[in-house]
Amino acid sequence: GQSYEIRMLDNRKLGELPEINGKLVKSIFRVVFHDRRLQYTEHQQLEGWKWNRPGDRILDIDIPMSVGIIDPRANPTQLNTVEFLWDPAKRTSVFIQVHCISTEFTLRKHGGEKGVPFRVQIDTFRENESGEYTEHLHSASCQIKVFKPNGADRKQKTDREKMEKRTPHEKEKYQPS
Repeated sequence: GQSYEIRMLDNRKLGELPEINGKLVKSIFRVVFHDRRLQYTEHQQLEGWKWNRPGDRILDIDIPMSVGIIDPRANPTQLNTVEFLWDPAKRTSVFIQVHCISTEFTLRKHGGEKGVPFRVQIDTFRENESGEYTEHLHSASCQIKVFKPNGADRKQKTDREKMEKRTPHEKEKYQPS
């Protein structure tokens, strides 16, 4: 339920795709499973989640906090997807909320479940001649894990402790937090 900002930027090189100058583009955000094993059963996993949480959505846009988004939509049948139009020439920030936690998709064992990684995937399209947004322009994604606040604090602490035990050479492989 926490809102997280994603800034939408026009990253074209000078003179690239002049046909979208002054036009809107459509971005579709999806929360999907990062692990390939869970990707094969994604439909069943999401149906199970829907059954346990009737009326809830996995992904929403925090519309009051977002800037520059036009016509935001959430399809009632796709609980993990939101979409909106935006102008690449204008400042655009979308604040998303993920309403499920990573441990909801792990097999319950004895508490302290690791939680499955999700991926926020963003696909951006331009309008074709018939006015439909079907021409793919760009895709981006990042991995996320979602925990309840005290679970997130605990995970950050154990991650920090694990990192401190690594050699300086091993630490170079990771981005600084």
